[in-house]
Amino acid sequence: MNIFKNIKGDRLIWAIAALLAIFSFLPVYSAASNLAYVGESSNTFTFFLKHLMHLFLGFTIMYAVHKIPYRYFRGLSIVLFPVVLVLLVITMLQGTTIDGANASRWIQIPLVNMSFQTSTFAFVVLMVFVARYMSKIKDQTITFKESILPLWIPVFLVLILILPANFSTAAIMFVMVLMLVFLGGYPIKYLFVIVGTGILALSFFVLIAKAFPDAMPNRVDTWMSRVESFSDEGDTEADYQIEKAKIAIATGGIQGVGPGKSIQKNFLPQSSSDFIYAIIVEEYGLIGGFVLMIFYLWLLFRIVIVSQKADTIFGKLIVLGVGLPIVFQALINMAVAVELFPVTGQTLPLISSGGTSIWMTCLALGIILSVSAKREELKEQEDKEDNPLAVLSEAI
Repeated sequence: MNIFKNIKGDRLIWAIAALLAIFSFLPVYSAASNLAYVGESSNTFTFFLKHLMHLFLGFTIMYAVHKIPYRYFRGLSIVLFPVVLVLLVITMLQGTTIDGANASRWIQIPLVNMSFQTSTFAFVVLMVFVARYMSKIKDQTITFKESILPLWIPVFLVLILILPANFSTAAIMFVMVLMLVFLGGYPIKYLFVIVGTGILALSFFVLIAKAFPDAMPNRVDTWMSRVESFSDEGDTEADYQIEKAKIAIATGGIQGVGPGKSIQKNFLPQSSSDFIYAIIVEEYGLIGGFVLMIFYLWLLFRIVIVSQKADTIFGKLIVLGVGLPIVFQALINMAVAVELFPVTGQTLPLISSGGTSIWMTCLALGIILSVSAKREELKEQEDKEDNPLAVLSEAI
């Protein structure tokens, strides 16, 4: 088929993404009965169609982006960075709550009546932006003073705008940036300074939030309650969700209760998004949960392979920059479900319902596939140079 001929890049990444997307329909449709029960819609098939639409648009984004030569992302990150800052400011001022979330993380798109989580888009743009800078200074002597304005000021600007409403995303973003600059050759002694600065900035923010609670109501209290419920026995909403998730996992056992037969989906508030892994383990058992984890680790392996084979430093860094957060987010989501990590609100990439998460994951995968496609193109050229008869046969 023509569509398969036009698909370039690492075929295994395409296959993993497609398999995860196909599998996602089962747990999302199962959890939809809970959403229908609480009154969002009387028809569970509505949620199936909505998820199908999100995935279709996501894979369209992936296909379109993987056709763009990845060198263009270097300039696009500079162009899109101010756009990201404006979107984050708008989100802070006019953001709305979705599914009862007590943080303003989304903005409404009026023409299509859809919500968009700007921090997820900012994550991808920032990682490309950092990869661009690190590739530019790769062969230069790096000094901390020279890197403050072009690198760390933009990073902290984004983090400051995301932090009040979405601490978990800001924290993960900070860790991923540190990992990327470390892989890019940034001196470790300077990274300690940045980590110390980040801790001081967070402490200052908490003090300000405590001193002026009306400015950011309940945000710091929410963070503290989640950490406390993780370390101690408590009676908080986060503790309630974790308990229900553990019951779901325990009920699933080795083989699971079967597709669509989950009981805890009726009690977990975020059964189709944040805690969908618990529902998957309940319905498909530890075998299903383990196989799903293997797929994400397989994706990580392919991301590392594509990075190693990239033809430029920017290609290597951009693949790691946008690829590692996908797997990292998946592992965090799984860790939260089994209480190895405090509740973060992070979704399971390509599995959880929610348009923005799916779209931005597909955008990141499209960038990775663009780098892989360039490598394939160079390899084809090398093969033709080594085999002149193949070029002659094509001409004939």
